[in-house]
Amino acid sequence: MTLKCVIIDDEPLALELMESYVRKTPFLELCGKYNSAVMALNDINFRNIDLLFLDIQMPDLNGLELSRMLPQDTRIVFTTAFDQYALDGFKVNALDYLLKPINYNEFLTASRKALEWFELKHQANPSREEDFIYVKSDYKLVQIRLEDILYIEGLKDYLKIYTENDPRPVLTLISMKSMEERLPSPRFMRVHRSYIVQMNKVKTLDKGQIIFGKTRIPISDTYKTDITAYLNKYLL
Repeated sequence: MTLKCVIIDDEPLALELMESYVRKTPFLELCGKYNSAVMALNDINFRNIDLLFLDIQMPDLNGLELSRMLPQDTRIVFTTAFDQYALDGFKVNALDYLLKPINYNEFLTASRKALEWFELKHQANPSREEDFIYVKSDYKLVQIRLEDILYIEGLKDYLKIYTENDPRPVLTLISMKSMEERLPSPRFMRVHRSYIVQMNKVKTLDKGQIIFGKTRIPISDTYKTDITAYLNKYLL
């Protein structure tokens, strides 16, 4: 297993040192390095980053504040020169807390702890790596390929799953929250209280609505910021 990681530190020498550690660790893949948490935030949210090596004391947005904005599956190893932040670090479920100056043995120990966490998670929930889900519909289990899903509509306790190859949706008894947790993000995004959309299937937007054929799906104010950030990534 390879972990996709990002380094965030406003000290250039610390950033350079951590980069050298990542590059000589076989199971780590460096996906970005930043001297600002604000600059890093969008990339982290939309690149499925596994692990952050995150400094705490930074201007504008500090590491503890950033840690509360991350996707659920992104893990953190805090790096700091100040030990008074240790308790706060563990309150936000950091995997480890490294006190500067950091040597490679300490870095490797923390990285292996992260690798073990992801390996255990994969063993406990391997279906997250699959390209399909099973849902109950009409007393049967129905397999649905993620690639085929256009959008999902919530109707009280039921969901309608609309796919590309069938004009009739699959009706299943499950909550929107449960379905949202099962689907990979940001590939699938909640755009409204009643809708989840597969974003790479979106071809047309008009006046704050996503259009699938004759269906218009509204983007609510609650989710507008996340949707706009996603779209700006691909805007020419």
